[in-house]
Amino acid sequence: MLSVTPIPALNDNYIWLLRQDTSDSVCVVDPGDATAVIEWLEREGLTLGCILITHHHGDHTGGLAELIKRYSPRVIGPHNPDIEGIHERVGDGDEIRVMGRLFEVLEVPGHTLDHIAFFTAGIPPLLFCGDLLFSGGCGRVFEGTTEQMFHSLDRLTPLPEDALVFAAHEYTLANLAFARTVDPDNRDIREAEQECLRARELERPTLPSTLGRERRINPFLRCSNPAIRQAAAAQGQADTDAATFTTLRAWKDSF
Repeated sequence: MLSVTPIPALNDNYIWLLRQDTSDSVCVVDPGDATAVIEWLEREGLTLGCILITHHHGDHTGGLAELIKRYSPRVIGPHNPDIEGIHERVGDGDEIRVMGRLFEVLEVPGHTLDHIAFFTAGIPPLLFCGDLLFSGGCGRVFEGTTEQMFHSLDRLTPLPEDALVFAAHEYTLANLAFARTVDPDNRDIREAEQECLRARELERPTLPSTLGRERRINPFLRCSNPAIRQAAAAQGQADTDAATFTTLRAWKDSF
């Protein structure tokens, strides 16, 4: 059985740790901080066999060099030569086997041009999406275009409702405050906000979410919804789904 555990790191990152219950060798996703990973592994008596990288930002790759030096893991990541230490560079449609599960690679540019996500259709389905999708929100557009980001999020449409969303940051409450402003009559958003408030009061993560939940509460996945369109139209262009997304992203950037 595969378990996924969050390792809190830096200010608000989660480094996701994947472990098969029959092995002491684990995989981590986007290790921005080596110290947090090493402390976790030593406390649990584990070793590091694999690292997955979604994109080049330092809060996702900052621990890579030290972890490679200490554990010599298999490192899988995007086709970006600026990320040193990757052994297997993967792109859209590639498949890799990690911790006994077959993962599909999705190229999802927008936040960065090299951004990829990892999806496995096992039980349960798992999506490691870096800074593409957050609970209640999505990543800022730093290198790509809003149109790229919109189409990258649209690539998640075929994935199942019960897919667990392992985003890389604890941004949920801030995102839900924006979502509630955009869609104030959405009961699902209000219920999610209360659940997440309770989780944070108990110092628990609000993640993972599910794609089904995000399709009910996340305005960036609901650009065709009339209420979302109407709210966006008061801020800018909203004549198409892509234009609605662009307006929402600009609105959120200054929220």
